[in-house]
Amino acid sequence: MDVHGRDLRYFTSVAEELSFTRAAERLFVSQPALSKQIRMLEKQLGVVLFERDRRTVRLTAVGEALLPHARAVLAAWQAAEAAVEEAKTAERCTLVIGMSTSPGRGLLPALRTRLVSRHPDAQPVLRQVNWADPTAGLADGSSDVAFVWLPLPEDDRYQYAVVAREPRLVALPDGHPLAARAASDPEGKVDFTDLLEEPFLALPREAGPLRDYWLALDARDGRQLRIGGVVASAEETHEAVAGGQGVALLATGNAPLVVRDEVIAVPVRGISPSQLAVAACQDDKRTLVLAYLAAAREVGATTC
Repeated sequence: MDVHGRDLRYFTSVAEELSFTRAAERLFVSQPALSKQIRMLEKQLGVVLFERDRRTVRLTAVGEALLPHARAVLAAWQAAEAAVEEAKTAERCTLVIGMSTSPGRGLLPALRTRLVSRHPDAQPVLRQVNWADPTAGLADGSSDVAFVWLPLPEDDRYQYAVVAREPRLVALPDGHPLAARAASDPEGKVDFTDLLEEPFLALPREAGPLRDYWLALDARDGRQLRIGGVVASAEETHEAVAGGQGVALLATGNAPLVVRDEVIAVPVRGISPSQLAVAACQDDKRTLVLAYLAAAREVGATTC
């Protein structure tokens, strides 16, 4: 037996008004339509809910028994509708921002300010993602937008705005011979060719083309690469460099995450600069996603 919420609303209104005329006015329906609906409910339940005569309408004993339960069901459904609306609003206003490490560079407050100025109800939520996922949660949908390093795997799946272009440095253990070479160089740099015999720290294989980029495979001219270890966080990178497992390329703005306690970094000549971008899925046209990308383009225009 399925009784609709409309039937319970009609029944409750008549029970409270004790008048089909007033109940119909309250419900904005015609009196004949209301009377018909009540008769159908009584037939469905197999009971009489109201005693009617020309002047009065009274609840039967069965109607009296049903009324508090009808009110409770309607109140519960009203609360459920309110909860659904609240959840829908929160979902519309929440923007999950993925990142493998904090982007720093003042980017988060700059982008948040621009986003909230246009969408005051927006609620940015930050999400940390392992370095094994170069899309920072975009690929599996766990992030709405993300700070990513280019190149992205399956580049055509994503739309993005570059927010920082920075020279790449090499992280070395303090006292490494190349540190002295950089100190004697007029520009304070080492040539990438000076690094070709060094063991390199690599991202996990799942990082795809981003792993190749941070190993600078395109600048090796076919020279064999030695992998000294695999790292999946800034802390692992610091420990591996300090422990002499290998050297690591990193963006200038990320140097503070690695350079400390026996680890230094020097600029590298002969390789392309790194590019940090804010990205989203190519087919994602949600308002907050597009607004965050627009903010990223504005910030990128001033920083790149």
